[in-house]
Amino acid sequence: MSYLGEDYIACSFDPAASDIRLYNKDQAGAPFKSFKALSLELRQRGEYLVFAMNAGMYHEDLSPVGLHVEERVEQAPLNTNSGWGNFHLLPNGVFYVADSKAGVMAAEAYRDAGIKPRFATQSGPMLVIDGALHPRFLPDSNSLKTRNGVGVTKSGEVVFAVSKRPVRFHDFATLFRDALHCPNALFLDGTISSLYAPEINRHDRLFPLGPLIAVVARFPR
Repeated sequence: MSYLGEDYIACSFDPAASDIRLYNKDQAGAPFKSFKALSLELRQRGEYLVFAMNAGMYHEDLSPVGLHVEERVEQAPLNTNSGWGNFHLLPNGVFYVADSKAGVMAAEAYRDAGIKPRFATQSGPMLVIDGALHPRFLPDSNSLKTRNGVGVTKSGEVVFAVSKRPVRFHDFATLFRDALHCPNALFLDGTISSLYAPEINRHDRLFPLGPLIAVVARFPR
């Protein structure tokens, strides 16, 4: 899709009909690093990747910077520490899947809500907060990067988007609010933004990746 003169890829899923998961480490305890590695492990279980995207920021060892939950097990805690960089451009936030529903919330609101997710990842900054753009975003900023993020519509649909070229935070957030109709949306990362979408022959493999968001399905028997 095109919006305000820039091109994006947007992929949407109904969390009640699609199995949206988070992954970080393989069965041997090592980071997957790539969509291919995750795909190979899933195939051993009779499952396959429908879609995947990098899922938030990570340390040099590819471990999550903030909250990471897989199958209701918290592997990394919510991070509300101060610091530098995009993750700490407050408010940051959480994308979660729980009971066939999904949501995006600012980190402190998520903490106070007492949600018990099946899967969750923390990143930052929030792009859209209850219909408002992040207050630090500037429409004339000269910080241009390839960016990817996730939002949830009022009807509960999950929308993932990645820019085809470098864009401003302000423009990317406006895409989620005004074109994708997401009252809440979360930035996942920039520059390394990677996408696996076989329906459009997209399989990015330029960078080693930390946590991954994946939509998974079972092979028919």
